[in-house]
Amino acid sequence: MNEDDAASMTEQLENRLVDSIKDHEGVSRRSVLGGLALAGGSAITGIGAAQSGNESGGNATTGHDASFGTPGKYTEKNFDPHGYLREFNTGDSTNERDAIFGKKDDLNAGVSQENGQTVREFNLIAVPQEIEIAPGVTFPSWTYNGQVPAPTLRVEEGDLIRINFTNAFSDMAHTIHPHVQNLNPAMDGVPQNGPGAIKPGETFTYEWQARPAGTHLYHCHMLPLKAHIHRGMYGTIVIDPKPEKVRENPRDYIDYHGPITDEVREMAVERAKSRNMISHADYVPDGYDDIDEMVMMNGFDTNFDADNEVYAANTRAFAYAPAKTHKYEGEWEGGKTKHPIEIKKNNLQRVHVIQTLEYDFINSFHTHSQFFDYYDAGTTLFPNRSTIDTVMMCQAQRGLFEIDYSDHQPGLYMFHGHQSEFAEQGWMSFFEVTE
Repeated sequence: MNEDDAASMTEQLENRLVDSIKDHEGVSRRSVLGGLALAGGSAITGIGAAQSGNESGGNATTGHDASFGTPGKYTEKNFDPHGYLREFNTGDSTNERDAIFGKKDDLNAGVSQENGQTVREFNLIAVPQEIEIAPGVTFPSWTYNGQVPAPTLRVEEGDLIRINFTNAFSDMAHTIHPHVQNLNPAMDGVPQNGPGAIKPGETFTYEWQARPAGTHLYHCHMLPLKAHIHRGMYGTIVIDPKPEKVRENPRDYIDYHGPITDEVREMAVERAKSRNMISHADYVPDGYDDIDEMVMMNGFDTNFDADNEVYAANTRAFAYAPAKTHKYEGEWEGGKTKHPIEIKKNNLQRVHVIQTLEYDFINSFHTHSQFFDYYDAGTTLFPNRSTIDTVMMCQAQRGLFEIDYSDHQPGLYMFHGHQSEFAEQGWMSFFEVTE
């Protein structure tokens, strides 16, 4: 598929999606997208008591008139899905590179040593925020740090994860619950344990042990649970395996019941090194020039009828699909936030996929013209499944996908959810393989 054909197909699907949303009950029209205030009033009033079958008190908004500029363009500048895709935060406040929202040190509070343990500290704030999920279509989300998905945190196995959490909502309590092997019930981030619900204006510091190595989820655990997750209060924690721990106890990291020979042990250690981007960032397996890692997957119920209407890899429908382009002259008409994910063919691709959809029990990840290895929850160093092109994922399931395009010709290769309606409603994008 060439760029123009792919762009034309994307435009047709995108226009159909926006048209279908604007006629929904509860969807309103706004003349100026950027004029929407933070949802501190009507958009969140009463939502804490919403019933499981119907979230009341908030609407998606759409504008389809001239004030939104060229059709097909995203107009909000406060979220870059391409930046988020590869944004891994390690707590290092000395990194001066800008994050998605503000400076990185607004989120990354520092790395220190306490009692012989590395402490990685982060600042997370619960705040309501209007976000753009399709061109001209906004959604009243509940967020950590003003973005959906929340910032991706990356730590090393054995670290202490310290989260300074502030609830900046005016009338709603929130928590942070980690899908890690937490050893202290007071730190579980549920209303029944420890500090319980963190009320508006309150601050609490969570501390979690970074274990096991893998791809993990964090999210709000307030009731109604599906409302808080669906509105956007979720993010990813990547825990890198520590090679020395793998060498000591390789069976903890491999789904293998045969003898642990020296060869198997060393193979596991080498894989751990290649997975560890914190203390072994320069290690690349033989046969590759580099390692490229990404995080993706979510969707939205825009009319609050407990049925999703918009799907995305990362919040913005079709954000990684081609727009009408004069690419080789250096411009994408669809704007900087809508274009394929460019990857180099000799780099190993690792995709952390998190199934965060509410109202859909199953989602999936499918690649065109390619097969991959799959590591369920990223907790094993050898794949649970090899040479497959589709994985079905239930709610809160996550996995690590390793994809190799080294023998492919340059060009566009589609990936999407293989529930067909999901792909047609935004969960369809492309890798662009380059030399």
